[in-house]
Amino acid sequence: MLLSSATSTSSLGEGEVRRVLDEGLQPSDLAGERVLAIIPDSTRTAPIPLLCRLLHETLVGKTERLDFLVALGTHAPMDDDALGKLVGMPVHDERAGRSRIFNHRWDRPETFVTMGVISEPEVRDLSHGQLSVEVPVRLNRLVGDPIGDSKYDLILVCGPVFPHEVAGFSGGNKYFVPGVAGPEIINLTHWMGALLTSQEIIGVADTPVRRMIDRAASFVPTPRLCLPFVMHGQTLRGFYAGSMKQAWLAATEQSAELDICHLDRPLQRVLSIMPEMYDDLWTAAKGMYKLEPAIADGGEVVIYAPHIDEISHVHGKVIDEIGYHVRDYFLQQWDRFQKFPWGVLAHSTHLRGAGTYRDGVEHPRIQVTLATGIPRERCERIGLGYLDPSTVDVESWAGRESEGVLLVRRAGEMLYRVKGES
Repeated sequence: MLLSSATSTSSLGEGEVRRVLDEGLQPSDLAGERVLAIIPDSTRTAPIPLLCRLLHETLVGKTERLDFLVALGTHAPMDDDALGKLVGMPVHDERAGRSRIFNHRWDRPETFVTMGVISEPEVRDLSHGQLSVEVPVRLNRLVGDPIGDSKYDLILVCGPVFPHEVAGFSGGNKYFVPGVAGPEIINLTHWMGALLTSQEIIGVADTPVRRMIDRAASFVPTPRLCLPFVMHGQTLRGFYAGSMKQAWLAATEQSAELDICHLDRPLQRVLSIMPEMYDDLWTAAKGMYKLEPAIADGGEVVIYAPHIDEISHVHGKVIDEIGYHVRDYFLQQWDRFQKFPWGVLAHSTHLRGAGTYRDGVEHPRIQVTLATGIPRERCERIGLGYLDPSTVDVESWAGRESEGVLLVRRAGEMLYRVKGES
């Protein structure tokens, strides 16, 4: 499959996006076909309304069906109003015009079909010996049931590519796992990422977790086309169409150039301002993930999000029970913690960051402080610092890089590193 692409040093125009779609899709070959587009939810910056409109203009009337599946992972389902904002057209009863728009209902067993099993020896090999379990690969049955006829003839995997704390870079086959996957493979890949640590993985294209994700996605029987975006801030800078590997790798190369900021020296304090597309700490934790590699030992990341008053709309009760801890806190008490969802344990240690646990005492490398609507008592109970957001003078953080102080006005997608450190 030939790669079609368009890039820009400023902002990519609609005409170039349309050209890439036409070259990648070859609409005349899709006459009478059923097409499913997998798209991100509202926690990712991407021109999804533009994409959905162009897909409708290109395919509706030629194909038998064009539907959309929102890759929620374990995020909360979106209602019609939220879906309408996501796709840029009115949605009623999960329908937009002639298209269905499906939430990935990870909370319903009937959503899934087992498409394959990754054996214990293969998991052990892929995880570099970190894990030794067999894992079923259960995916949303819309992407293809190997026992019966697939509902769709082609899957379009659409979404932005950024540095990512679990997989190295987002996008590509990550829209299958965790995007539309069952809990077994989600938990395994996320805990595997936690064991290997975010600092070793984030911003690296070829990682053990990505290989595990690619292996799980290999069970999908339906033909696929990858349509990744590359954003810089809120500006579209690249769009690709090609095979799952080819198009995704091309996008990671551009993202690495645009979305990784290399600093001269480590930082002592950072104020990460989280945009409102992150509506709980579960998603706003990216304000920590993307800054951790650039923080000096003993430094601090302040997650500033006055609009957030919940840890996780889905997993909050579990996090209240286990708290936020460094990886070794869990590993050295595995009999106590192994019963909890491994994906939640992974979130916990990713947010808390690197550190040690010796003789019953935890020593995180850096301090994580919340300046949110989450009360002080709850922050302290789960192991995080508290700062009253009403006392934060945002502008007082600006222009102080020489002091080791950084203000990130729209945190969560740009990765920060120190020059010379991987």
